[in-house]
Amino acid sequence: MKITAVIMAGGRGERFWPKSRNSNPKQFLSLTKDGETMIQKTVNRLLPLVEKEDIFIVTNESYIKLVNKQLPDIPQENILAEPCARNTAPCIALAAAVINRKYDDAVMLVLPSDHLIGYEELYIGTLKKAIKAAKDGSNLVTIGITPTYPETGYGYINFSSKTSEAEPDAYKVARFVEKPDLETAKDYLASGKYLWNSGMFVWKISSIKSNLKAFMPDIYEGAEKIGEAYGTDKFNDVLCREFTAFRSESVDFGIMEKADNIYTIPGSFGWDDVGNWLAVERINETDENSNYIEGNVISINSERSTICGGKRLIASVGVEDLIIVDTDDAVLICSKNNTQDVKKVIAQLKEQGRNELV
Repeated sequence: MKITAVIMAGGRGERFWPKSRNSNPKQFLSLTKDGETMIQKTVNRLLPLVEKEDIFIVTNESYIKLVNKQLPDIPQENILAEPCARNTAPCIALAAAVINRKYDDAVMLVLPSDHLIGYEELYIGTLKKAIKAAKDGSNLVTIGITPTYPETGYGYINFSSKTSEAEPDAYKVARFVEKPDLETAKDYLASGKYLWNSGMFVWKISSIKSNLKAFMPDIYEGAEKIGEAYGTDKFNDVLCREFTAFRSESVDFGIMEKADNIYTIPGSFGWDDVGNWLAVERINETDENSNYIEGNVISINSERSTICGGKRLIASVGVEDLIIVDTDDAVLICSKNNTQDVKKVIAQLKEQGRNELV
């Protein structure tokens, strides 16, 4: 059976402001010193498993030029432009309808465009297990991450001891749970029965379509119309009309929390969702003072800080636990304890009508 991959690349990456902007969001940035952007890394690590002509990119229509520039080997017809943001369920329904039109049934890997993987061979091995489980009947499979600390910023997957007949490392999902408080997260970690929800999924086209039809029939019907128009001169018009009418809904809430035959594969392959500026020191080497330094920077007696310079010199003296990021038109200075609040800066800029900085 054909193995396809769908890369979801429509996000804004607001917590990486001021480098991430509406015109050039996080997935199109390089946050590591090798120069590869996040979306390039996502595609390249899949190549041992998926052919380039079977990789589909779903992104906002305003990012098509960025995708073409950074991924010139992906066929143009595989780049699907969302006319507006509608969350993950409509994104997946669109891709499933197009792939179904092109290949009939196939295995579909659904992956975010802005995660990093430390151990790519282990990652591919985990995906192979998920593919095996997904081929069995109508199973929907999600990749869970074995937690290493009590994280409160992720949703969790509670799994049972029951396993798939086709793949012994695929465990039946008991329930999905929202982001916990710290004490609950500690309990989840101690139990050994919870995984971080990575937002990575594997299923057959026929499996996800049958669940869309059952739980989200309006989106299923609209996606079918889009799929029927794929490859014709009516495609863009139908896509715009139908997709704009979709409600915004996550696939987790719309399907995964309601469907049967949900399995999870525990993964331990150096996963990082690169959610905010704190990730930069995790994914790059730091100096003897636990600083990550990049660009035009002089650091004196500074510790545990991330400092990204631009054209202007940044001189840090005696600072601790800061994020400092300089761009041509904005500077971020943020305590490491408040990186989640960077989005509030964007909210204020929007309120002030300063959209050129968003």
